Amino acid sequence: MPTARPVATPPAPPVPAVPASRPAPTARRHPAVGVATGLLDAYRPGARFLATPTRTLLAEGVRADVPFDERPLPDRVRAALAAARRPGRERPLVLGAIPFDTGRPAALVVPETVAEGPSLGSDPLVTLDPGVPEPAGWTVTEVPAPEVYAAAVAEAVARMSGGGLDKVVLARTLEVAASPGREPDLAALLGRLARNDPSGYVFALPTGPGRTLLGASPELLVSRRGDDLVANPLAGSVPRSPDLAEDVRRAAALLESAKDLREHAMVVDSVRATMAPYCAALDVPEHPTLVRTAAMWHLSTTVTGRLADPETTALDVACALHPTPAVCGTPTEAARNAIAGLEPFDRGYFTGMVGWQDADGDGEWIVTLRCAEATGGLLRLYAGAGVVSASDPAAETAETAAKFRTFLHAVGAAL
Repeated sequence: MPTARPVATPPAPPVPAVPASRPAPTARRHPAVGVATGLLDAYRPGARFLATPTRTLLAEGVRADVPFDERPLPDRVRAALAAARRPGRERPLVLGAIPFDTGRPAALVVPETVAEGPSLGSDPLVTLDPGVPEPAGWTVTEVPAPEVYAAAVAEAVARMSGGGLDKVVLARTLEVAASPGREPDLAALLGRLARNDPSGYVFALPTGPGRTLLGASPELLVSRRGDDLVANPLAGSVPRSPDLAEDVRRAAALLESAKDLREHAMVVDSVRATMAPYCAALDVPEHPTLVRTAAMWHLSTTVTGRLADPETTALDVACALHPTPAVCGTPTEAARNAIAGLEPFDRGYFTGMVGWQDADGDGEWIVTLRCAEATGGLLRLYAGAGVVSASDPAAETAETAAKFRTFLHAVGAAL
């Protein structure tokens, strides 16, 4: 189940409009038409929505919360799913979000009901114009300021010269506030995120009273389907260009960039070493390929494996992989310490995981990137960049600014 999108694949053509006087002959329609986009359009705040390249999920209500206690998180999820099994409900799901610090409570539930459809990318209706965001009088505040973030990158590079730290991922945030009395339309915002990149991983998940985590991530941490495991680490990025020739030149240069290839290799080596004990067979391509989003090019490697123990769940492997060097750094503990000292905010769910798992252990867990947490009239956006010894502070600051574009475009705000 590879997740890399071929560069040359064109988007699906839009479905021609049917005049109101001549209803569409739904009996002849392909079953994928309108099913996934119907679930997307049905989303309302408080529900749980997740779209992946394999399925689209819309969940309502809460049958049970996954508790927070001393047990490992995968064991708590197993117990919650086992308790939710009943006649007619043999494969309940757990769905939700896990923070960067997995020692903190997760926002995971067994939903009361789950509607499932095919992938958004298979639904031609997803190519229809998502519409223009309504003006909300946005005020954008950078936290930390760009010059402060650049200084943190320079400090991280300096620490690397002393040894003990090979890479650290440093993040910054944007506080995007609507004018007084206004709140963002989260359903419309989710729709624009999904229609702008329907082949990615799009989510809207409650994380607390009055709080919603929304995003469109390009990166699969790991999936399990039966005995098959797939991981798709991304590391090494460059902003896209609206000029086609320049965009192609940037993509080609990324494939030849020594700095980005080194950064990518660190992540792939870590994923390989972590997955190997869980696998009877493991395949790791020798060279990365490219994945594109609306805003960025990424180096991508799709790692596939055959599970050694059928009792191992998707979340077992996800928790072993997390945090990868793509979101934290290497060595992990040194990178965590650098993040704690150089980032002036709590990451919360950013660079954690969102996803689902069923009672058989199958599931998909995605790295929480290109995201924001909505509270009332405030959106807090997150973006990070991988810092290595060859990093340039100005370039890394520009990379985070480019990564913010995914969400800013959907909101109708600018940096």
